[in-house]
Amino acid sequence: MAGMCCGVKIGESETAAPVEPSSKSARRKRMGCQQYNIVPSDTVVAPSLENGKKKRLKVEVVVPAASLPRECENSVENFQVEQEEPVSPSFTRIKTDVFTEFPEFGTTSVCGRRRDMEDAVAIHPSFCGQSDNIPSRIHFFGVYDGHGCSHVAMKCKDRMHEIVKDEVKSGETSWKELMFKSFSKMDQEITEWSGEATYNCRCGLQTPWSDTVGSTAVVAVVTPEKIIVSNCGDSRAVLCRNGVAIPLSVDHKPDRPDELIRIEESGGRVIFWDGARVLGVLAMSRAIGDGYLKPYVISEPEVTITERMEEDECLILASDGLWDVVSNETACRVARMCLQSRKPPSLPRSSGNDIKVTDSGQSSDKSCSDASILLTKLALARHSTDNVSVVVVDLRRDL
Repeated sequence: MAGMCCGVKIGESETAAPVEPSSKSARRKRMGCQQYNIVPSDTVVAPSLENGKKKRLKVEVVVPAASLPRECENSVENFQVEQEEPVSPSFTRIKTDVFTEFPEFGTTSVCGRRRDMEDAVAIHPSFCGQSDNIPSRIHFFGVYDGHGCSHVAMKCKDRMHEIVKDEVKSGETSWKELMFKSFSKMDQEITEWSGEATYNCRCGLQTPWSDTVGSTAVVAVVTPEKIIVSNCGDSRAVLCRNGVAIPLSVDHKPDRPDELIRIEESGGRVIFWDGARVLGVLAMSRAIGDGYLKPYVISEPEVTITERMEEDECLILASDGLWDVVSNETACRVARMCLQSRKPPSLPRSSGNDIKVTDSGQSSDKSCSDASILLTKLALARHSTDNVSVVVVDLRRDL
């Protein structure tokens, strides 16, 4: 007996179709499903037949950048790496038969959810050169977190390593005294420049210099024997030693007991306005610049000197955009994971291994860069509301 179903005549004499297996691939085949891959382009290609067979083609889709929300525009996927000079963002892979004395490092700096970028990063391997009494393997790393604008942070990026180099070459024997003098001279230069002329701000505008602008500064000078960290503000340096996070600096917050006493003894006050602030304005008790808050806010750094050990794995310098949402221990675990993922070289580096070198001549390393990027992504994923700048230095190959 025949019948009608959906306009198709079905007779009793019709043979039933064979039952296909119930696997996922079989169901996809019966339904004629096509696999689509999204790749960056602006062309959409539909599936077609080739030699009577179904061919899987890619559907290529592009989302215009203008349609993205601001947070997405500032996400780590669109980050800009801070470099010493305008250079090509790509790396050049070269061969070398000479053992490099540069430490391997990675750095990432993003605007994040802030309106403007006020962080600056400075990296200067072998920044003192080489002379009779100064070894070449002295390396400089600095992270500066500006507030008010990027003026002071950018000046510190341009000048701090030069001031430290002059102090090193002057023959100063104590690293603490050397760093005290360097920070004091940097702050004095900022004061002398204040109000003199307009400054070409990062935003492209000619902005009058103001003594209401300042910056934190965390600087690490790495030698074959020591790590000298000078900190002024709430940026931070952390050493990862055998999987243990060792803080090399302490944040200068106005409600830190010793800082609170110092501020009050100098005639200032700490007012809690969305957190502890000096005179209800600045959320840190030490910074370079900020002339209008002196003598309550000072530029004198706290200096730590750490002897290097074979168990040292990496050094992390970062602005508070990272540390506000990521603990020292978590940051070290992430960086350590990235460094341990590097495959061991099959040949000694002195025998001609590939080394990544930027166009500016600074050595770099993919695992360190991966660590800095991953830490930045983690900060953004945890809703950091500040600029995020991270430097990761591999200490395992520079002993």
